[in-house]
Amino acid sequence: MAKYYYSPIKQRVVMLLAAGFMLGFSKSPRTHAKIWKSLPKVWKEIGRITLRRIIKEFKYKRLVDFKEEKDGTVSVVLTKLGQHHALKYNPEKIKISIPTKWDGKWRVVIFDIPEKKKKARDALRWELKKIGFIELQKSAWIFPYECENAIDFIVELFDVRNYVRILEVASMNHDADLLLDFDLT
Repeated sequence: MAKYYYSPIKQRVVMLLAAGFMLGFSKSPRTHAKIWKSLPKVWKEIGRITLRRIIKEFKYKRLVDFKEEKDGTVSVVLTKLGQHHALKYNPEKIKISIPTKWDGKWRVVIFDIPEKKKKARDALRWELKKIGFIELQKSAWIFPYECENAIDFIVELFDVRNYVRILEVASMNHDADLLLDFDLT
């Protein structure tokens, strides 16, 4: 995976474009302001300046293209290459590479996601279980290998970044059962 895709914000932009969200720009400041106001909240959360910078970078890397509309607005669409890269961020295909030798550190994902985001909390638990994490407690999950990029993507996808922490633990008592569960003995 190319280095410029590690940014969770860039991953989110690719996923939103892949999901078919239309993003429009205009050379006219007045038209641009109207378009910006009409955009879904999810685009506004990224921020206008950041979004423009990311789109310019994606254009340079041939991941997006601009399509001029009859009314003078410009739509941003994923190219075939962009669609190919978007598949890497498909939550159904998230995988963590397992090294040949364990580094002896545990990765613990802890979260306190409010009740109003219950669906996102449940989806996060399901994704953690699917990629191989083991539940220590309802809001604490453990994994023995480097997984920060995958977790960053998942929490960005479910919009729960502010509620999730990743810990790297060098030692832990009572981990014999975990060593067995992850076949690390």
